[in-house]
Amino acid sequence: MDKPTLYLLIPLFPLFGAIAAGLFGRAIGRAGAHWLTILGVAAACAGSFYTLYDLLNGGQSYYGNVYTWMTIDGIDISVGFMIDKLTAMMMVVVTFVSLMVHIYTIGYMHDDPGYQRFFSYISLFTFSMLMLVMSNNFVQLFFGWEAVGLVSYLLIGFWYKRPTAIFANLKAFLVNRVGDFGFLLGIGLILAHFGTFDYVEVFQQLKGSEAIALWQAKTISLFPGVQWSLLTVTCILLFIGAMGKSAQFPLHVWLPDSMEGPTPISALIHAATMVTAGIFMVSRMSPLFELSDTALNFVLVIGAITALFMGFLGIIQNDIKRVVAYSTLSQLGYMTVALGVSAYPIAVFHLMTHAFFKALLFLGAGSVIMGMHHDQDMRNMGGLRKYMFWTWITSLIGSLALIGTPFLSGFYSKDSIIEAVHASHLPGAGFAYFAVVLGVFITAFYSFRMYFLVFHGEERFGKAHHHHDDEHGDDHHHGLAPGEKPHESPWVVTLPLVLLAFPSALIGFFAIEPMLYGGFFDGVIDTSQHVVMSELKSEFHGPGAMALHALSTAPFWLALAGVVLAWFFYLKRPDIPAAIQKKLQPLHTLLENKYYMDHLYIQGFSAFGRKLGKVFWKAGDTVLIDGLVVNGAAKLVGAVAGAVRRLQTGFIYHYAFAMIVGVMLLLAWMNGHLAPLLRALGLAAAQ
Repeated sequence: MDKPTLYLLIPLFPLFGAIAAGLFGRAIGRAGAHWLTILGVAAACAGSFYTLYDLLNGGQSYYGNVYTWMTIDGIDISVGFMIDKLTAMMMVVVTFVSLMVHIYTIGYMHDDPGYQRFFSYISLFTFSMLMLVMSNNFVQLFFGWEAVGLVSYLLIGFWYKRPTAIFANLKAFLVNRVGDFGFLLGIGLILAHFGTFDYVEVFQQLKGSEAIALWQAKTISLFPGVQWSLLTVTCILLFIGAMGKSAQFPLHVWLPDSMEGPTPISALIHAATMVTAGIFMVSRMSPLFELSDTALNFVLVIGAITALFMGFLGIIQNDIKRVVAYSTLSQLGYMTVALGVSAYPIAVFHLMTHAFFKALLFLGAGSVIMGMHHDQDMRNMGGLRKYMFWTWITSLIGSLALIGTPFLSGFYSKDSIIEAVHASHLPGAGFAYFAVVLGVFITAFYSFRMYFLVFHGEERFGKAHHHHDDEHGDDHHHGLAPGEKPHESPWVVTLPLVLLAFPSALIGFFAIEPMLYGGFFDGVIDTSQHVVMSELKSEFHGPGAMALHALSTAPFWLALAGVVLAWFFYLKRPDIPAAIQKKLQPLHTLLENKYYMDHLYIQGFSAFGRKLGKVFWKAGDTVLIDGLVVNGAAKLVGAVAGAVRRLQTGFIYHYAFAMIVGVMLLLAWMNGHLAPLLRALGLAAAQ
């Protein structure tokens, strides 16, 4: 099989599974739906691993089109693939995590009436994500970009009878449209000035010092008399798209509410794949971003704000899934910070390690929810370690990886980000360094707050529930009955947890050297304009030495302090957090209301938009359209008809008189006597 055929089949396998489960779900049944979609994703995963293996062993990158859809004014709009090591790594992450989620879903959604529909959606999402990461042009990238957004909308609102789920998917869709509008404008600027949609053709125009100087000197007028750098505006617009998709402040508000969807999609979409699309896109566009320090500084500051302030929100959450959701927001901020300091390989490295341990944590949270009979409030848990061994041990591995424990995967990527920010000379690097270092303590605190509340301490389940959050949202009781004990999940749930635990623990140790300092991304990601990566390479002496050195650094001790403080607060002295909350009630209220961002959007922008719409409706539709055009025209026609109707009396002598008068006027006009006749008639009428 030639390579173009293989690359085409990799995304098509999940698409075939999605079509089979979606259109023929009733005919093939529940087992048929999950087997066909799992086999399709497994085939795509095998093809992705083969692609990565081939590239690692001297295989050539591929760039080409497989189908030209149309040509407009010499510009081709094609389906094509750009397969290099960045693409292959993303393909492996997407398909492997998707395969684990497919297997997990068999157990998690076992009793759901929308079983086939769910498998169709997650398989369709896998196809969309593969088309996004494999694309070689901006049109195909935008197709995949919008497709993952659409399927995310369908999955967040999967339980469509729940008002909260419908609100959440609408919120996600609308917020992403804001970001996507900027993304589309950025693509439009690229087409207008570079004259092509193809990545390589765009990047070729940025080769050489003379070409770079020429493009950096180009300006664009956004307002009369104000000139902006063309590359800066283009990069910021592209990044606005990434802010929506990768949930960066202030377009982050949709992601926590997306937890209204079933847990498997939280792992697939909101931990490992869709939310990392923006990180991937900026890394792919590194030849553009490298030429604008202003754009990079903008990226850096946005990422730092997200990393720090979203972490604070994770501290006060009681829903187990929302804790992991705010952790995702914070870690996406870390990746964005790495992009801002031109450490694109480190951002992608953290993307990979985070995909494994965050998918593990989400699926572990889902296993806990199953064991608790769909109760997700951590205040109703405690002591689950004795009842759910595999869920406990894998969740512990995921939590340790998340907080950056030396020798585990998360440590290597997160510590590399901190070092990269420290080495940067951008104006925003000082604030970013403070944010990512403080974020280490915050991450450790909220992660182990969740871990201790769920798996250790007093058993709080099976009691009268004063706190209740259930995932399914219906009216019947969820949670353990008095005297009932939690139970471990079936093997189709625990097997993906175990398989995800291995890369969560090990992949950072084995991958850091080749991915960051061994030339893995040479010729793929451009860091030529900045020296951060070369400085870090000179300080790197192997993964073992890096982990041992970290034992004497501030981030390690901050992480340890966060773990110890969480243990003390929630196992030894649980009265202290309540007392602190009481004393700092205004701060707690601020965090509980998520910095009032939802109020700003819903009661502010949305309410203003609705009021403005009502004004236009009343002034435009009611007054202008209905009042003047529709009803006004009808009244005018009625008035004319009423006047004309009076001339139609039905009496013959009236008609005869009118005919005589008409003949007289006609004769007078023909003989030139019409004007004197009319004057005479006027005088007679006056007298």
